[in-house]
Amino acid sequence: MSFIAMNRFQVKIGAEQAFEEMWRSRESRLKETPGFEEFRLLKGPVGDGFCLYSSHVVWASREAFEAWTKSQNFRDAHKDAGKSKTQDALMGPPQFEGFETILHEV
Repeated sequence: MSFIAMNRFQVKIGAEQAFEEMWRSRESRLKETPGFEEFRLLKGPVGDGFCLYSSHVVWASREAFEAWTKSQNFRDAHKDAGKSKTQDALMGPPQFEGFETILHEV
């Protein structure tokens, strides 16, 4: 069954457009990665001074996800993460959540 990797981001109110543009303009190499199935950037509810976002990536398996985290594509994709001008848009570091699929209906 598949594995879903999610990162939650608390984006400061007023910085949403810059955060979204950073994601739109990034150089993604996910499609080149074995086991990658789907990526979505989700915009959620507004909280106390922030808007919640989540990156949602579906992988064929946990092993495929873990292989990606050890790959050059992963290092390339995250090399400037701490230096990004949109880093100031965040209220803190992203919060990772990983989920094993136990039931899937389409």
